[in-house]
Amino acid sequence: MPSTPPPVTSDFYDLEALLDDDDRAVLHRVREFMDTEVQPIINEYWTKAQTPRHLIPGIAKLGIAGTPYSGYGCPGKSTLLDGMIAMELSRGDPSISTFMGVHGGLAMGSIYLCGSEEQKERWLPAMARMELIGAFGLTEPDSGSDVARGLQTRARRDGDTWVLDGQKKWIGNASFADLVIIWAQDVETQRVLGFVVEKGTEGFSTVDLEDKIALRAVQNALITLDGVRVPEENRLQEANGFKDTARVLKMTRAGVAWSAVGCSRGAYEHALRYANERTQFGRPIAGFQLVQDLLVRMLGNITASAALCMRLSQLQDAGRMTDEQASLAKAFSTVRMRETVGWARELMGGNGILLEHNVGRFVADAEAIYSYEGTREVNTLIVGRAITGRGAIV
Repeated sequence: MPSTPPPVTSDFYDLEALLDDDDRAVLHRVREFMDTEVQPIINEYWTKAQTPRHLIPGIAKLGIAGTPYSGYGCPGKSTLLDGMIAMELSRGDPSISTFMGVHGGLAMGSIYLCGSEEQKERWLPAMARMELIGAFGLTEPDSGSDVARGLQTRARRDGDTWVLDGQKKWIGNASFADLVIIWAQDVETQRVLGFVVEKGTEGFSTVDLEDKIALRAVQNALITLDGVRVPEENRLQEANGFKDTARVLKMTRAGVAWSAVGCSRGAYEHALRYANERTQFGRPIAGFQLVQDLLVRMLGNITASAALCMRLSQLQDAGRMTDEQASLAKAFSTVRMRETVGWARELMGGNGILLEHNVGRFVADAEAIYSYEGTREVNTLIVGRAITGRGAIV
């Protein structure tokens, strides 16, 4: 048996080797930032339920906002790299990954996919530099999985402006964002339209949700829109119905699957280190059969999920990814994540529930990743419809 444990890694099949040298360098910079700047302080912010906004300039220097978008000051890299970055962020802390997924994925993605050329030029460069932070307002207090049919936020045309009324809930970054994408139903045409609401607009207010048990370092807000007036020039010009909203969600769903893999990796790596350091019955518990069994179960889940996500991103880069393929990856990876973080906690015994050992944070955060961007049940029904030809969603 080796006297010195091998280096801790969760990339057992060396999937990182599929990236070129430049992209691997980006990934390594992200990993170093998470290890040196985020992990030492994140438990404090998780406990306080505050986003560590002082880290934003450092994240901006990584140059990863809007990774897969071309032009407009964006990196123009592959969605494969974008997914692996989401995984690496989540490996360090899922809240940071979610913050970036909202800003660089959902908010920037809405403008990139649904904005006019003028709107892309107006907003995306500053968002890529993270001088402007974005949020994405779709979910409502009474509409989650049925939001395509149940959207209650209304938009009314009044000359050259639109008047928005309604509420949005669970909106990450909303209380400090500079730009919030609001999806609302046009009272005249019944179409779902997208609007960019700028910080400080009269009638727009937010209240951060309190007492969350997951992703506590993401500030989720309840948004109230009370006669909010938005100029026509801030209506996303290429958003003409919920199908366009769905294009944004489809594009970002793969990133959530990758984030689930990262959450699993973070818990596994902390558990593996702990197993080599924790001594019971006169030796490190890493040398016990049942502990090794748990570690291998975790690694198997991580490797299978990462390989699934890897192929999904390749399909996405080739323009061949379907909704059901994205849904399968999200559903599968989050189920395996839940198992993995639970086993990591089990390996640590009672110490696993202490925040100082980190795994408890991943256990809690996994619950949010499991549900957002489409629940397991809804994603399962999307895949089920594809393989049977029969829709089962009510």
